[in-house]
Amino acid sequence: MTSTLGSHLSVVLDLTPTQWHLSAQLPPANTFPLSLSSFLSQLLVFLNAHMASKHENTLAVFGAFPGKSVMLYASTDLSPDQFMIDANSYPPFKLVDTTVMKRIGEELDELGEPEDEAPCSLVGAFTKALCYVNRISIPPPTIKSTVPTTINAGDSNVLPGPRILILSVSPDLSESYIPIMNAIFSAQKLKVTVDACQVYGSDTVFLQQAAHLTGGSYIYLERRDALLQYLIMSFLPPPSVRQTLAVPTQDKVDFRAACFCHKNIVDVGYVCSVCLSIFCQPVPVCSTCRTKFPMKTLQRLNASRLNQPPSSRPSPATTPRPTPGTPIILHEILQPVISATVYKMAMGNSTVQGRNYLSDHDCLCMSFATTE
Repeated sequence: MTSTLGSHLSVVLDLTPTQWHLSAQLPPANTFPLSLSSFLSQLLVFLNAHMASKHENTLAVFGAFPGKSVMLYASTDLSPDQFMIDANSYPPFKLVDTTVMKRIGEELDELGEPEDEAPCSLVGAFTKALCYVNRISIPPPTIKSTVPTTINAGDSNVLPGPRILILSVSPDLSESYIPIMNAIFSAQKLKVTVDACQVYGSDTVFLQQAAHLTGGSYIYLERRDALLQYLIMSFLPPPSVRQTLAVPTQDKVDFRAACFCHKNIVDVGYVCSVCLSIFCQPVPVCSTCRTKFPMKTLQRLNASRLNQPPSSRPSPATTPRPTPGTPIILHEILQPVISATVYKMAMGNSTVQGRNYLSDHDCLCMSFATTE
């Protein structure tokens, strides 16, 4: 029997004023300029298309502003008196358009023109979208029930295939590496598909990993004048329908990580064998789990760093982009070679699994690169 439940879509919008000002600059600064007003007009068409695909579809829109994140719209939290009667428009479409535009205008007016713009709270909006998906996906427990409610794919009350679409214009923030990875693991547990689209700027490493680890799609927008076509062809179909469509996929994934000491994205890093914390240089004590490493191991690691050519040393200041097509290399200084699959399993699970492959109190040296 066909399910009567619709598909849920949460959209996270990067609304950093500075980045949108750069995106709207005319040639030669931008080959395909895209202003915020043009972006929002095309986005509203995409949101209306999602609502029109099925009557039971639900929608939520979150805005990421400098220093804060807010919910702009939620179709499940509407009251009947909010619907506007207009003979020339469909009421749900009219409500989405007016509510989103009004809330964005209010939030931008509150920002004013500060001298120092705070970083974009994209991770905060992402986590709020996950909390919202968790709230509407799990049926409310009964009063007499003392057993915590869990997600069951076979339950008819659970929304099938919830997904989150992130539209970003800001570069990666190395300080947000740990929060965004925690959000990615939470999305995996909730079985939420994360799609990402980089509208302006360079490729984002963290959003690539978010889409790859959750089975979503990541697209770098090369032709920004065709934004609506990208949105409808790539992100409108729900995950259940994408299995029969030729949805664009990633031909390469950048698996570089940010070190825990200086918050810099590194190509070569040193990993604690107990808690898997990443460092850009050998450290005597792990700052996360306080594990002390043997002095002989530190001396050998420092000697290996000195013997490396300057271009291949793990430097926190310089993190060149890896050559596309290079496989992930994972090797340990004191032990035999370990495959990249073991590392990915250890990163996705607990630190105890890492101990099965690494001896305690030894430091691991690994290279993060792009894989196809």
